[in-house]
Amino acid sequence: MGRLADTVLEGGGEVIGVMPRGLFRGEVVHSSLTQLIEVGSMHERKAMMGNLADGFIALPGGFGTFEELFEVLCWSQIGLHGKAIGLLNVEDFYTPLYEFIVHASKGGFIHENHVGLCLMHDNPAELIERMTSFVHPGDLNKWAELEKE
Repeated sequence: MGRLADTVLEGGGEVIGVMPRGLFRGEVVHSSLTQLIEVGSMHERKAMMGNLADGFIALPGGFGTFEELFEVLCWSQIGLHGKAIGLLNVEDFYTPLYEFIVHASKGGFIHENHVGLCLMHDNPAELIERMTSFVHPGDLNKWAELEKE
């Protein structure tokens, strides 16, 4: 994340960090952030980042990345936001995950309309283009077995 922040700053962009106070002891805080917002918990951090974001891009990562990705997907699914969600599919990193989402949809666990909430591309510019033109489908029925009102 530090390299990404440096690149954005070098390009004239702004970088806002959101970090729980308790993590400062074990985490290195980027020293050149445009703004650092301190919050009380990880839950507050995610809510704040969700409010600040125009969209969400998941880079290859681990459990924390997956957890945050699925949280914003769930928020989109239930209508808490209509922001674009992208997977930067570096070296096919997210291909198995996306295939699993499709598999879960075919099994009836994820509504087929919700698969399209997650955009994926291996080229950053193409991913951003897809995200820029994303239109949230709106009134999604989370539960496939219920009739739409």
